[in-house]
Amino acid sequence: MEEDGTFLLLMAEATAVGGELTEAAGEGGFGLNTNILETNLINLAIIISVLFIFGRRVLGNTLQERRERIATAIKTAEQRAKDAAAALAEQQQKLAQAQAEAEKIKKAAQENAQKAREAVLAQAAVDIERLRETAASDLNTEREKAVAQLRQRVVGLALQKVESELRTGIADDAQHTLIDRSIALLGGNG
Repeated sequence: MEEDGTFLLLMAEATAVGGELTEAAGEGGFGLNTNILETNLINLAIIISVLFIFGRRVLGNTLQERRERIATAIKTAEQRAKDAAAALAEQQQKLAQAQAEAEKIKKAAQENAQKAREAVLAQAAVDIERLRETAASDLNTEREKAVAQLRQRVVGLALQKVESELRTGIADDAQHTLIDRSIALLGGNG
């Protein structure tokens, strides 16, 4: 602010000097005034010197401050760029780690699914084999029951026939032949 006041004061002085020069030119025409005090040459030299000395300092200080602010802003921007690049690299590394972990989990899940599939297939094969054995066993049991029932029926029919023939009076040879046939039918070879 003080600099602005000084500058305004110098401008006022310059305006006054300009006004005096105009008046002098208007009174006597164009001429050269050699009186140093009347021409305010000294005042003008002082003003120019003051402007040069203080203006250079003010302008130099202003430019220096601006240069420092720009340099600080550049350094800050460069630091932010470095920080952003470091953060980006860190996040990319985390992303790569997460992708690797996801790949491991996917591979483990596929292996577990394959193992589970193989276990289910093996268990199904065991169950099928057990069902076949059970069915074969049940079939054999039913066959044996059927054969046993048939034997009992054949024996029963044979006994009925023998009894009926005994009642009618069969000869001894015929009875022996009939008994041998019945025994042969029952599976016994005597």
